Amino acid sequence: MRIMIVDDNPVNLIIIEKILKSEGYRDCLTASSAYELYKHLGVDSGEPPESDVDLILMDMMMPEIDGLEACRRIKREERLRDIPIIIVTALGDSNKLAEALDAGAMDYVMKPINKVELMARIRSALRLKKEMDWHIERDRKIRNELDLAKQVQRSVLGEPVDNEIIRVSANYYPSFELAGDMYSWYRIDDSRYGVILLDMMGHGISSSLVCMFISSVLKDTITRLIDPELVINELNRYMTQLYSKEHFIHYYFTAIYLVIDTNRKVIEYVNAGHPPGLLLTQGGEALQLDQGSCAVGFFEQIEISKARIEYEDESRIFLFTDGLLEAVEEAGGDLLEELTRARGNDLDRILERILPEEVRKDHHDDMCMVMITAKS
Repeated sequence: MRIMIVDDNPVNLIIIEKILKSEGYRDCLTASSAYELYKHLGVDSGEPPESDVDLILMDMMMPEIDGLEACRRIKREERLRDIPIIIVTALGDSNKLAEALDAGAMDYVMKPINKVELMARIRSALRLKKEMDWHIERDRKIRNELDLAKQVQRSVLGEPVDNEIIRVSANYYPSFELAGDMYSWYRIDDSRYGVILLDMMGHGISSSLVCMFISSVLKDTITRLIDPELVINELNRYMTQLYSKEHFIHYYFTAIYLVIDTNRKVIEYVNAGHPPGLLLTQGGEALQLDQGSCAVGFFEQIEISKARIEYEDESRIFLFTDGLLEAVEEAGGDLLEELTRARGNDLDRILERILPEEVRKDHHDDMCMVMITAKS
């Protein structure tokens, strides 16, 4: 443990240093002013610190820069704010002592210094510092693991498709590091694609883990069963396996899943409690995709109603989560009307016109949109 003693009185420096060394704290540094302390810690200079400090004992009354101002300045530095500071003072003014604590000091010691009291307060401060360091290190490890989980989660999202029969792309604005929205699409055969957009309950680690669980079975479920009724029913079976009887926790998600047959020009879909998708034809017809079932995972058995739509010319389908719908409404717009007027195939530009920049950067829920163009 390295302790820095700051006092403009050389006698006080000697006394405190002797007390510390007699108690086994031999790694002590001294400074006669706040300027020397700043220099050692690299404050204001942009230079790295000369060495790490685990605790600062600082006199309150010093010329030019007193202990209170020095304490405030150190606490403004993110890399230094966790260093515990004990103020040493001869003043018994309770207002001044309260000011020292408000400035960021962890504790204070009165002069003349009582060795027993000083050591007790130092041990208490160092115990707290050790706990803080443990939490900081744990948080760092958690952040690293969350970053890895975020990369894994993003890796399972569908990549854009643009071929002779279909164009599929998505835009995603997660509100958390680990989010609850997921989209995927799979080529079933030469003329058919299965596309799904789902919105998992909640945010963070739990929703991400459930998303990853569902993503692990999606491809097999869609390419094997294909039919929207069968796929949603199978996903419901997987989700009900996660039900915790002990904690009465139901994990669920809303979803819209559709199969596009570009040869027969038919779209079959199930909307499982999700915001209605929008189908736009070249002839100007707009159809909402709102037929299906309740959310997936609520009940062991659910009633599912599949819808079937035939189209003739090139058609576009917009799928989106409730976070995007609510964000547009809060900005004073109507998402369905905006999408009906949308032109072009650049989803980024479409969303830039629909969503103000401040909403895209600062939003409380995940926002996701998938655009599908079934080519003629």
